[in-house]
Amino acid sequence: MLRLRAFRATNEKIVKIAVHPTHPWLVTADASDHVSVWNWEHRQVIYELKAGGVDQRRLVGAKLEKLAEGESEPKGKPTEAIRGGSVKQVSFFDDDVRFWQLWRNRSAAAEAPSAVNQLTSAFASPAPSTKGRHFLVICCENKAIFLDLVTMRGRDVPKQELDNKSLLCMEFLSRSSAGDSPLVAFGGSDGVIRVLSMMTWKPVRRYTGGHKGSISCLMTFMASSGEALLVSGASDGLLILWSADHGHDSRELVPKLSLKAHDGGVVAVELSRVIGGAPQLITIGADKTLAIWDTISFKELRRIKPVPRLACHSVASWCHPRAPNLDILTCVKDSYIWAIEHPTYSALTRPLCDLSSLVPPQIVAPNKKLRVYCMVAHPLQPHLVATGTNIGIIVSEFDAKSLPPVVPLPTPAGNREHSAIYIVERELKLLNFHLSNTANQSLGNNGSLSETGKLKGDSLEQLHVKQIKKHISTPVPHDSYSVLSVSSSGKYLAIVWPDIPYFSIYKVSDWSIVDSGSARLLAWDTCCDRFAILESAVPPRMPILPKGSSSRKAKEAAAAAAQAAAAASAASANVQVRILLDDGTSNILMRSIGSRSEPVICLHGGALLGVAYRTSRRVSPGAATAISTIQSMPLSGFGSSGSFATFDDGFSSQRSSAEAVPQNFQLFSWETFQPVGGLLPQPEWTAWDQTVEYCAFAYQHYIVISCLRPQYRYLGDVAIAYATGAVWQRRQLFVATPTTIECVFVDAGVAPIDIETRKMKEEMKLKEAQARAVAEHGDLALISVEGPQTATQERITLRPPMLQVVRIASFQHAPSVPPFLSLPKQSKVDGDDSTMLKEMEERRVNEIAVGGGGVAVAVTRFPTEQKRPVGPLIVVGVRDGVLWLIDRYMTAHALSLSHPGIRCRCLAAYGDAVSAVKWASRLGREHHDDLAQFMLGMGYATEALHLPGISKRLEFDLAMKSNDLKRALHCLLTMSNSRDIGQDNPGLDLNDILNLTAKKENLVEAVQGIVKFAKEFLDLIDAADATAQVDIAREALKRLATAGSVKGALQGHELRGLALRLANHGELTRLNGLVNNLISLGLGREAAFSAAVLGDNALMEKAWQDTGMLAEAVLHAHAHGRPTLKNLVEAWNKVLQKEAEHTPSGKTDATAAFLASLEEPKLSSLSEAGKKPPIEILPPGMSALSASITIKKKPAPATQTSQQQPGKPLALEAPPPSGPAEAPTAAVPPSASAAAAGAPTGTSPSDALAATPGTSIGAPSPGAPAVGASPPPSEASEPASEDKAPNSSTGSEPDMTASAGSKPVTSTSDTPAPDSTVADKQVAEVLPVIPDNQETSVPTTLPTSDPFA
Repeated sequence: MLRLRAFRATNEKIVKIAVHPTHPWLVTADASDHVSVWNWEHRQVIYELKAGGVDQRRLVGAKLEKLAEGESEPKGKPTEAIRGGSVKQVSFFDDDVRFWQLWRNRSAAAEAPSAVNQLTSAFASPAPSTKGRHFLVICCENKAIFLDLVTMRGRDVPKQELDNKSLLCMEFLSRSSAGDSPLVAFGGSDGVIRVLSMMTWKPVRRYTGGHKGSISCLMTFMASSGEALLVSGASDGLLILWSADHGHDSRELVPKLSLKAHDGGVVAVELSRVIGGAPQLITIGADKTLAIWDTISFKELRRIKPVPRLACHSVASWCHPRAPNLDILTCVKDSYIWAIEHPTYSALTRPLCDLSSLVPPQIVAPNKKLRVYCMVAHPLQPHLVATGTNIGIIVSEFDAKSLPPVVPLPTPAGNREHSAIYIVERELKLLNFHLSNTANQSLGNNGSLSETGKLKGDSLEQLHVKQIKKHISTPVPHDSYSVLSVSSSGKYLAIVWPDIPYFSIYKVSDWSIVDSGSARLLAWDTCCDRFAILESAVPPRMPILPKGSSSRKAKEAAAAAAQAAAAASAASANVQVRILLDDGTSNILMRSIGSRSEPVICLHGGALLGVAYRTSRRVSPGAATAISTIQSMPLSGFGSSGSFATFDDGFSSQRSSAEAVPQNFQLFSWETFQPVGGLLPQPEWTAWDQTVEYCAFAYQHYIVISCLRPQYRYLGDVAIAYATGAVWQRRQLFVATPTTIECVFVDAGVAPIDIETRKMKEEMKLKEAQARAVAEHGDLALISVEGPQTATQERITLRPPMLQVVRIASFQHAPSVPPFLSLPKQSKVDGDDSTMLKEMEERRVNEIAVGGGGVAVAVTRFPTEQKRPVGPLIVVGVRDGVLWLIDRYMTAHALSLSHPGIRCRCLAAYGDAVSAVKWASRLGREHHDDLAQFMLGMGYATEALHLPGISKRLEFDLAMKSNDLKRALHCLLTMSNSRDIGQDNPGLDLNDILNLTAKKENLVEAVQGIVKFAKEFLDLIDAADATAQVDIAREALKRLATAGSVKGALQGHELRGLALRLANHGELTRLNGLVNNLISLGLGREAAFSAAVLGDNALMEKAWQDTGMLAEAVLHAHAHGRPTLKNLVEAWNKVLQKEAEHTPSGKTDATAAFLASLEEPKLSSLSEAGKKPPIEILPPGMSALSASITIKKKPAPATQTSQQQPGKPLALEAPPPSGPAEAPTAAVPPSASAAAAGAPTGTSPSDALAATPGTSIGAPSPGAPAVGASPPPSEASEPASEDKAPNSSTGSEPDMTASAGSKPVTSTSDTPAPDSTVADKQVAEVLPVIPDNQETSVPTTLPTSDPFA
């Protein structure tokens, strides 16, 4: 029944062990007195020390500390240098340990019917005393070592300070008032108990006159009268009670009561909490017996010998729902943990588990048997049991998922009393519980100030719960582990005993049995009183072994037979669905669900029925290699390295994701009994919302949350590991884990599928209405008169799903002072505590600020975590504004939800966003942004706008989401500081001129603000346009246009967006101004774009021309037939000529000069040098500017080529070498670059080389005409010069595009080219003759006829 949770191999046997209540820490001492603190969750050793002898590291550390504090060499021997002797006890001590020790003592005492009122009231946590430190306390024979695990400072108290008597055991005494220091009692070898103050490190009290022998164990507990008592056991076999109350002065105290407990000495004493009775004491002695004592009369209730012939060395009180009859765990020196059934009844002892079967076999040496030397049960998580053995530390886990046998009943509306049904032994009982101290119970303590200035209802003050347990006169047939559940209507209660297997269904009104039978599993439908059971055949009886045949083979054969019988009965089991009718009869709806042959292992109820099937577990290759590597590892490798993660749970860390999660879970419809969807991984439990909107599937390390309407959709998963159960409460999922209580706030958001589904439903409704109308009135019903319709434009914004997790309770005791903040020198702290107390009080009061009108305002975002009740819990849900839980002892607990941070979220999740905003007035304004984000996620953007403390940036987003564009505009103007910008001033008077400098500064600031929020301005304009709010759009446009006129303020895409929006709004004057501004700023492309939007060709041409983009200007003029074409071409050619003639001023090395000489055309004589023709590059179809050479021939080759390849662009140059793919025009090989300029289009490279150099490109060379080519224009066309090899010339000009309205291309011979040569956009590709080492600087341009994508 147990599973190995963690293991640490050691060479020595572990003889002492203690566990920390809230941190995953174990402290152990081995036989050679080495003490180590081990984190069993992360499998790391935190601290090690040699306590028996002298630990050299501590000795050196102490000397260094003293030197650092300025102390000279100490006179005597330092206490660290004293040998400790054998370790007698190890323990932790801090605020957590102290709180939970007090809590355990109080809650055990409060169970008694005679318990005084103060015990049954809520438990206030004791004042923090250890100031955030975590002490490790080691009791050795010769000294006690107090080591702070936070600061690593230690304090050794030698036995000389405690009357020079050996220290054998210790116990911490709890102090009640804040000023008191913690006390620790040491049991001495002389039978005297000495009490030491942890503040002064001096003895303050002695308990004498009781024991004759040495004291072996000490424990504090509380009587049902409320008196604190200390009990001691000694080697003289006596059990003595002392008063542990602190009203006494530092004097010697005498025993209250003395009992003879055991012959031969008391070994250990333990407190046992009894449901509905006074606590009991359990003692074990050297006489091999275990005795149970009543704490009211102190009479012996029972004495048993748990394991004959062996004495117990450890005992633990235990209460686990999976084993309701087992109350005590004990260990002797064998390999078992023994469990004792109800000692007052049967007192049977049986092994709970054999630890040697948990530990991997290769760890134990073949000739070595595992022996347990000490054992401790976790005080707060009863499923964890730690044992110290001769091979190491074993932490075993015992079924963490099983829950107490209790189920809450639905509370009738308006009723303040809640009830739950539970089982104790063989009786059904009713638990009634309600709050007793709330003035306004619907709100809980909603934060009124008490006299001390603390917020009532906050976690500082606990809620008072009143509860009454009543008998129901109906017995139940079994007392084994049971699972209770209630039908959706609350009329029926189902109890299943899976180990029997048997189920019964009771009618809640009169407790009559409605249905019963043999079943291991039962699941309810959430919408109807319908349930499914896994009907099982008669359980196989375990074969009884004859007395003589206790041989191994006989046992194995019997076990195998039992297993086979169980498997056969499981395979024959069917999932049956039954319904309970109003008359109380049960009818079978479906005999068998699902056609799968695998046995069913789990049923989950809800809106759909979930069935999990057993899968055949094959060992995955990963796990197999893990096993083999473990077997081949040396044993020494397991020491503190913690390499045992592989044993954690079926090699989970080694599996691949596909193998780790078998798909063996199928959902079925309750109505049709057909499968819904495909197979899923099997969840550990499922929770369905009452309104069937959401569901949660829990897995080991996370919870998957999905929404069910309008159709199934996965929302996300939250990393809450090991969750044991949860309850939905209107978009809130309250989850219990073994250590915490969490709340998950869920909202599905709005997805596109939701909008589609909504439209489909509306269309279906319309069709249905039409069909009904036709059926009633015939076809006349379809005639409708179309009136003037107002188009309501509803912007449905999509919203992502939201999951937010808030921790409500945990075991952690909130540290009063963070240890790293205010820990001065230890001597000072220990000497004077008052300053620290003042600080603490101030901090407490400061958690609450007083707002206007005397309203208490919480300054924390969320409340400090409340205390989670101990052990496994049933989550009842939220009633009366508090979260109810029921624990293993059938006690109801209430967790406050009244902190405004939680209350506002709960109200918003519940759908009452208006109240959430009202409650936000009690929350500090710095947390309003956080709350507004939450409300936005929940779909309450409009309501969140009313929160007073939200930032402007968030206010803008919320206003946009809730379509409050006026408010969005105001936020933008405030954020960008541009309220006064963009106003139209008719003229300037004298004052304006005087204020110009001041205004200029403001203008610069405002423009910077507008630029920062340019995207928001554009979004706002679009939103305003979409909802026809012209004024808002214009206001935003004014500001943006002002920013657009400042050089470098806006990016290119923002300027283009601005131009489009100005044109859209008919703001032509502003647009004209924008163009002129852009021209003056040199932004030719943006200016031309804006002019194109404006539709002004002259302005567009001016934009190209004034910003030096002459190529674009030429193409534009040519396309539109502008009269300025010739002038532009001349100007452009002059620029190109200048660039070509410009010689580099830098020095050239010999190689470069040689390469350049190769590339330049050779001049045979000086006379030819002057005849070099000027560069002429013309748009297609334009006659040459200097028409000296005009040879007109028919363009046969070019036409032919263009007809053969209509799809390919015509290139003026040779095929490109392999170069960069992204370059829009390829570079020409160096040898061809000079000549290819005048080459005809259709010629091959060899022909191109033969073409006559020196011909102008406008005029065709002697053998062929020139034809304008048209490759597709690229918006970002760049010269390819950067990416080429160094010896190639920059022979490519960027694409130059005529607009789409241009004429067809004609060659110089005026013969019209066929249509196939005319593309949508024509480009003349230009190759100027340039020396090799010269780079062109032609600007890259946007084609003017581009559709401005």
